[in-house]
Amino acid sequence: MLIVTAAVLAALVAAALTALSAGASYALLGLPDPGPLTQYGLPVVRVVAEVGAVVCIGSLLLAAFGIPAQRSGALAADGYAAVRAASWAGAVWCVGAVLVVPFLAADATGRPVGDVLDTEVLFGLVDALEQAKAWVITAVIAFVVVLVCRAVLSWGWTVVAFGLGLLGLFPVIATGHSASGGAHDVATNSLLFHLFGAALWVGGLVALVAHAARGGAHLPLVARRFSLVALVCWAAMALSGVINALVRMTPGQLFTTTYGLLLLLKIVALVVLGVFGYVQRRSVVRRIEERSGAAALLRLGAVEALVMFATLGIAVALGRTPPPDEVARAVPDRVELLVGYPLPEPPDASRLLFDWRFDLVYGTLALVMAALYLVGVRRLRQRGDQWPVGRTVAWLCGCATLLVATSSGIGKYAPAVFSVHMGQHMLLSMLAPVLLVLAGPTSLALRVFKPAGKGRPPGPREWLLAFVHSPVTRWLTNPIVALVLFVGSFYALYFTGLFDVALTEHWAHLAMNAHFLLVGYVFYWPVIGIDPAPRPLPPMGKVGLVFASMPFHAFFGIALMMSATVIGGDFYRGLGLPWLTDLLADQRLGGGLAWASGEIPLVVVMLALLVQWSRADNRAARRMDRKADADGDAELAAYNEMLKRLARQDDQRGS
Repeated sequence: MLIVTAAVLAALVAAALTALSAGASYALLGLPDPGPLTQYGLPVVRVVAEVGAVVCIGSLLLAAFGIPAQRSGALAADGYAAVRAASWAGAVWCVGAVLVVPFLAADATGRPVGDVLDTEVLFGLVDALEQAKAWVITAVIAFVVVLVCRAVLSWGWTVVAFGLGLLGLFPVIATGHSASGGAHDVATNSLLFHLFGAALWVGGLVALVAHAARGGAHLPLVARRFSLVALVCWAAMALSGVINALVRMTPGQLFTTTYGLLLLLKIVALVVLGVFGYVQRRSVVRRIEERSGAAALLRLGAVEALVMFATLGIAVALGRTPPPDEVARAVPDRVELLVGYPLPEPPDASRLLFDWRFDLVYGTLALVMAALYLVGVRRLRQRGDQWPVGRTVAWLCGCATLLVATSSGIGKYAPAVFSVHMGQHMLLSMLAPVLLVLAGPTSLALRVFKPAGKGRPPGPREWLLAFVHSPVTRWLTNPIVALVLFVGSFYALYFTGLFDVALTEHWAHLAMNAHFLLVGYVFYWPVIGIDPAPRPLPPMGKVGLVFASMPFHAFFGIALMMSATVIGGDFYRGLGLPWLTDLLADQRLGGGLAWASGEIPLVVVMLALLVQWSRADNRAARRMDRKADADGDAELAAYNEMLKRLARQDDQRGS
């Protein structure tokens, strides 16, 4: 009943606030008024889809990381109940996403929704509208999530379903208003944080309230874990919301435009929710631990959920409201439209190093990774344990490489210049992973996190161990698979036309960077990684794997230099950069970078292997010395005695 009430409230808020600027939106776009059914139906069905999405994701979050599974890995009764709730919410998400498509097509063309329900007309509009395609993909992903939830009985598959649910948010983020126009890189990246944070926060709260209403077990533990998630999500939403707003309007328009007033209303709601929810939840958690706070949690959660869903309605209305006229009508140039920002000057050494544009996704990831690692090292030292300084230096250098590759001038020019992109590719796939695996992050985390203990619910340490030993990780670290992914992705991306398609989409650039980093890590982990690999390799196997990759990598660079066809030529020519006229020469420069840069990681890898072998020999020698000291060198004495017996036998035969 709470979910239905909250969904109705969110839909009413979205429809009412949309009415404030519905006419202005169509007039601004030069479209006829499609009628009230289209105007108000679109925000309502979108609210239905988003309510289903957040409840589905929140329920899976609870089942995967809130409610402890059984020791066998099977879901407990409460976890299974949460997964079943996720399946029903996923069905609502899927149906809502399907319903959004005709309303969106009608809204985009200024028609009554009844006029686009013809199959041929609707399919033609979906093919022409990126947002409509995104909602179709979302509906497909939601349907797959429902199927997985219906079949799920184990904790591992629940985590998979949770990951699929998060993936289902991405298509709409990547094709919304933030994904077009100037500064779309900042707008899309900030929206990514904002919507993921909202889904985990709102959905997690609904799942927590449902768990308390069922009288579920481990309620204090679940409430504590959600309180931490809620705090992180609130901070992410607040910061990303401010950044997204500044991209779309100036601070002076906050009080003078409909868009600004809606944004101000949303900010006030989020601030109230954050402060009130955090303070009250801490009090309720203490009362739950004293076995007297379940009812208080239900009351608090119900009120907080209603306000949250009203805020969701405000967000939907905000997405339907045009930004201030001055911003909306500012026509970006061709480069700014395609890349997100102007590039008036050619890249040189100073611009590549010092002309920064912070990447909200990978720049933030680099800083967070560095901070978490340093916190882990500090905790070890506070306990009196030591951690090698070299590993810390390697990790910080790896994070710095990631930061420079994505947020410096290299990251700024990479979407528009092939040679700079190739340099970024090499940094992300060849150098950063080498440094990161030498830092042993998994070993550090396992030493920092305390074991749950016998009979205690599993925690982060157990989750990490389950991931390291999972079938997926074992498959990825198979030497053949790792080699194919690491080397084969070069050819699959650049020589199949896939790169040409990816160049025009900001989300594809995010995906490419993630791929480069992950396949590099998977390849170098079993070769030189400090962390024990699921499939350990013998010393000669490590050397063989590295040398096996070298010819393929060298041939890739040579193929780029020898090619007479410009990869991504239509996109680069479309940019029309006046200082980049010889695209083929730039591609050859990129091929030369790819060929030459392969030698640097090889040197680092071989040095790391030599150091590791030397240390292994020293450890073996020390073990033998300790054993000799303990047993009086019995093994050596036995060996000498054997030699004496053999000598006597030879003497006897000779005589």
